Amino acid sequence: MILAAGRGERMRPLTDRTHKSMLPVGSKPLLFRHLEKLADAGFGRVVINHAHLGEQIESAVGDGGRWNLAVRFSPEAQALETAGGIRNALPLLREPVFAVVNADVYSDYDYARLADTILQMQAVTLAHLVLVDNPPHHPQGDFSLEGGLVRAGSADLLTFSGIGVYRAALFAPIAPGSKQALAPLLRAQVVLGKITGEHFRGEWDDIGTPQRLADLEARLRQPPRV
Repeated sequence: MILAAGRGERMRPLTDRTHKSMLPVGSKPLLFRHLEKLADAGFGRVVINHAHLGEQIESAVGDGGRWNLAVRFSPEAQALETAGGIRNALPLLREPVFAVVNADVYSDYDYARLADTILQMQAVTLAHLVLVDNPPHHPQGDFSLEGGLVRAGSADLLTFSGIGVYRAALFAPIAPGSKQALAPLLRAQVVLGKITGEHFRGEWDDIGTPQRLADLEARLRQPPRV
């Protein structure tokens, strides 16, 4: 699943007429980069949720055939936040375990690792989170890692990347169509030791402001280091 229901308030005025995930990154919409990576990793079916300017996504992506994917859409009249959006899309996902990526992140994380995690995730595990070093705009971090388990410790905190694998059962307590943030849901299960994680040290960017988008564009234009 690709999460694309955010309004992109911090990206305004760029997102007043263009959906955030359709903004070009290196001459290609960020959403297309996710679809390419998922297809290359062997995924065959993708669900995309949307709200504001969602018709742009449906028009640009179509049925996903250009990526050899079967794409379905989960429209939201009002954005349901992350957990609410995933819960609303469960009938389309139709899998007990699935990968989810935020549409507004850019990374060189190999999505084939998500496919492997889906196959290997133990029945007691409700989610697997990809964590990254804390970026300048989020120095406080979110979670720590201890022996492969995600913890809510106060030291050596890392930032959740917006990339992960989830078990559908995690979202069972949420009523369909209701608004629900993901963080409280995760933290409740972290305490019970049901969330695993990994520390990804490669390139990762949260494209949350016009300046971050401009910075990423500038880096992508730089010639590769020899």
